[in-house]
Amino acid sequence: MNRRLDGLGTTIFAEMSALATATGAINLGQGFPDTDGPEEIREAAVRALRDGKGNQYPPGPGVPELRAAISEHQQRFYGLPFDPDTEVLVTAGATEAIAATMLALLEPGDEVIAFEPFYDSYAACIAMAGAKRVPLTLRAPSFRPDLDELRAKITPQTRLLLINTPHNPTGMVLSAEEQDAIAALAVEHDLLVVTDEVYEHLVYEGAHRPIAALPGMRERTVSISSAGKTFSFTGWKVGWVTGEAPLVAAVRAAKQYLTFVSGGPFQYAIAEALALPDAFFTDFREGMRRKRDLLAKGLRAAGFRVYEPAGTYFITTDISPFGDEDAGAFCRALPERCGVAAVPNSAFYDDSEAGRSQVRFTFCKKDDVLEEAVERLARL
Repeated sequence: MNRRLDGLGTTIFAEMSALATATGAINLGQGFPDTDGPEEIREAAVRALRDGKGNQYPPGPGVPELRAAISEHQQRFYGLPFDPDTEVLVTAGATEAIAATMLALLEPGDEVIAFEPFYDSYAACIAMAGAKRVPLTLRAPSFRPDLDELRAKITPQTRLLLINTPHNPTGMVLSAEEQDAIAALAVEHDLLVVTDEVYEHLVYEGAHRPIAALPGMRERTVSISSAGKTFSFTGWKVGWVTGEAPLVAAVRAAKQYLTFVSGGPFQYAIAEALALPDAFFTDFREGMRRKRDLLAKGLRAAGFRVYEPAGTYFITTDISPFGDEDAGAFCRALPERCGVAAVPNSAFYDDSEAGRSQVRFTFCKKDDVLEEAVERLARL
């Protein structure tokens, strides 16, 4: 194996999901819904298939209808104008968008500062680009970034800040003051910023605020999002990149040698999804808030220390009240102990001690599934 990939074997999501399947446990580890999204959007995909739309290679940057819909979405929700022809790129989910962006913008030896714990593909993509990840550790209970520490970590080799808000796995949402400070540092040091915003419609207090909208940031920011989390069609793998034309052109140059294109018929369906009325996005958020509260209450009753998330559809907990400090061992035993699968946050840290006792659960499941999981967890 390429030595850059040392330590990057089977993902923790695959391991825990396989364990859930083998034991018949309720899978609250991997973040995929157990119900499909809106019926009219599923039917839009069927209609596209039948009409022959996207069954052959779609255009490399994405079908025009979807690129226009992404542009309109950014304008509608955030007042950010993007040219659909030069400033929008469709990708095979946000994961490919992250990979293509890292490969396009990083040189070997560059440093990337990223919030830790981080989504595991960040580490792999930075490594594949030959760059070095520099973690900025978010610590319980608030998981807020230490801005003085961030400033101290910037060196002449720092090329890029990789931001994720709402943040997976902690559910932290950057405040306006934190975003302003991060933007000021990026401008001061002439850094690129890549921002992963896949949970943009799952902010439970206030609203999502893209860093690209701040002064001096549009020209240096690559914004990434996807349809999977918002519309509950994670298997369709439709993501996108927005940014100024030179940045998007660079990402497109790398992306074309990864998948080239993907998901043709689904692109037409997601174009319709992005145009759904405001009520859809509101109901989606409020439904997830209710599920969050249901699971959080059950986890507390079971004995976990719960760090209530301000965004995403994940809850981070601490297992110390059980007299246990090893989240990996705890999660590997949990399906047999009570029939529930979760994910150890330690898998998302370079400093595994920082997240040693943290366990992540997802609540993007049916109410009766969450209620059954809570009943099982009560056995602990």
